[in-house]
Amino acid sequence: MDWEAIEAYAEAHSTPPAELFLRLDAETRQTQNTPAMMIGGVAGTFLSFVVGMQRPRLVLEIGTFTGWSSLVMALALPPGGKLITCDVNPETTEIARRYAAEAGVVDRIEYLLGPAAKSIETIGGPFDLVFIDADKGGYVDYYEAVLPKLADDGVILADNTLSGGDVLAPDGPISQAIVDFNEHVRADDRVECVLLTVRDGITLIRKRRAPA
Repeated sequence: MDWEAIEAYAEAHSTPPAELFLRLDAETRQTQNTPAMMIGGVAGTFLSFVVGMQRPRLVLEIGTFTGWSSLVMALALPPGGKLITCDVNPETTEIARRYAAEAGVVDRIEYLLGPAAKSIETIGGPFDLVFIDADKGGYVDYYEAVLPKLADDGVILADNTLSGGDVLAPDGPISQAIVDFNEHVRADDRVECVLLTVRDGITLIRKRRAPA
């Protein structure tokens, strides 16, 4: 099966990003060495759907980059909703802030600069939605830091949990870190999870519910 063709088909049959996102995509590709860190159209629209269905009051994002994911989530927030996003890079965070201002949602977003683990300590929660998309070696630590602050009906989304398919045969520290994270979550009896094959893999995690 031609997975690139399948992904292109999925993108062609999903609601396309607004013009603002196309400009953000172009600027990111022109100015950044790793533009593939953008979440992109299909996964971004998926995030918008999740926020629209979950209607979270407080969203935490770990890994801002140039702001596609924070922007698409902020646009979908219900009235009074807030998004806190963490990153260590002031340059890319400023790009994210600029596009959020243009979209009219910068007042819904709080940008925290510095190591995410330290930032999480300062936030009380509870988080209705958490999106993890930062350094892969930190995934387990981020997960453990946010889980106690997750609302009872909250959801954690972790991006890139297929690691380009390398989870089947890890060949370096990044793919091994993702394998370790996936195993850690799957073995955690506090939660239940599902790994979706959207783009590079998105895992949805929620607290385990008692049988009815």
